[in-house]
Amino acid sequence: MHKVGIVGAGIGGLAASIRLALAGFEVSVFEALPGPGGKLDQFELQGFRFDKGPSLFTLPDLVEELFHLAGRPMADYFEYQRIDEACRYFWDDGTRLTAHADIDRFDDEVRRILGEKKGAVSGYLAQSARLYNQTKPLFLERSLHRWTTYVQSAVWSAFGALGSLGWNRSLHAHNTGVFRNPKTVQLFDRFATYNGSDPYQTPSIMQLIPHLEHGLGTYLPKGGLRAVPLALHRLAEELGVKFHFSTPVARILHENSAVVGLELSDGTVQKFDRILSNADVFTTYAHLLSDLEAPAQIRRAERSSSAVLFYWGIDRGFPELGLHNIFFSGNYRSEFEHIFRHKTLSDDPTIYVNITSKFEPSDAPQGQENWFVMVNSPAAFGQDWDATVPLLRANVIERLSAALGLDIGMNIVCEETLQPDQIEQWTRSHRGALYGTSSNSLWSAFLRHPNRSAEVTGLYFCGGSVHPGGGIPLCLQSARIASQWIIDDAGR
Repeated sequence: MHKVGIVGAGIGGLAASIRLALAGFEVSVFEALPGPGGKLDQFELQGFRFDKGPSLFTLPDLVEELFHLAGRPMADYFEYQRIDEACRYFWDDGTRLTAHADIDRFDDEVRRILGEKKGAVSGYLAQSARLYNQTKPLFLERSLHRWTTYVQSAVWSAFGALGSLGWNRSLHAHNTGVFRNPKTVQLFDRFATYNGSDPYQTPSIMQLIPHLEHGLGTYLPKGGLRAVPLALHRLAEELGVKFHFSTPVARILHENSAVVGLELSDGTVQKFDRILSNADVFTTYAHLLSDLEAPAQIRRAERSSSAVLFYWGIDRGFPELGLHNIFFSGNYRSEFEHIFRHKTLSDDPTIYVNITSKFEPSDAPQGQENWFVMVNSPAAFGQDWDATVPLLRANVIERLSAALGLDIGMNIVCEETLQPDQIEQWTRSHRGALYGTSSNSLWSAFLRHPNRSAEVTGLYFCGGSVHPGGGIPLCLQSARIASQWIIDDAGR
């Protein structure tokens, strides 16, 4: 029986452990944190429950697939519901718009409030769906670094679709050519932030992202996002995977260009035939493979955005808010210039507010709400966050108070804060970048680190910092790609 050691019990490591256990491998997972899930953590504060990390759940079929492969009904492990609206949008001039899950209703809402032509939004989303379906065999479902990928007919169909995109255009340039109201452009530009990128730089292929939310749906797991890794951890243990929590890995051991095992922080050594790192790839090279130089594209790559988060217990309800809410900046271009060029925060940031107690009343005391408030920020490059974050907090309270018509600062009964340098310390993600590298370059997808090492036999990678990218769905795809490569190399 081949023995596989997995570094990290994030969503990618959990999914990979399940796939490899089902393929007959003996799998052990080592995690520095005290439990599974990585960024998919939670905490409670004075009766309020908060998801600490990701707040959006899309493509639940990628999770359900793991239970199907194991022959287990997912409903026995966790449940989720589809939400009938994707997001509520707010602008400083008082404009408000609800993006309904029903595309025709969404189209009518944009036509009525923003003055777009009938069918403008539904047509855009139809194109988004076509692009997603044509390109996912290349960019999402297979490794870009295996020659076998390029003999698939579906892959060449994907290249054909790319040829019609106008690769020299940014997402913003594309959206400006489709919509006539700058607010509509801004609404669809914001999908660049799904992978921590800048809509004024990221290529127009990113127009496929809205399909995830509007075509395939927005969901909420019962018990919050934390329920997903807990369910996968339970399934993995039932399949025989061994988990070692609060057990940091010190080094990935290799001899004669082949892995031989892991050295743990207490000095003990565990022997393995194959190693899969679910840790941030930059961190993997810097700390676990310090005797090897990281590939140039990893050392030089632009970091994705990070975030500043405020977790607020609010002592009243706000019926005008939904599960997902966005309060837009008045100068979107300036906001992204601050993040990526100046490595600072804009004085007029876009604010995201997630309130799970809208659908899970137990997440907050009766009549109150749990606010997860996020502002996109640069990654940590030595900024004085301890000085900056209090100023941002005052700014966010002022902006939200103006939009909602009352001083919300008076309604905050408890709070916690998370900033980029703390995210780096918590998750060991390089500079606290939430998605590893940005997708601001035309070639970003091809420059992400492969899922298998070219230097060390038996070493593989999965997670948000390698191919195909960050976010829950792409981490799950990454686990599938890396696991399949391990299975193929073992001749299973």
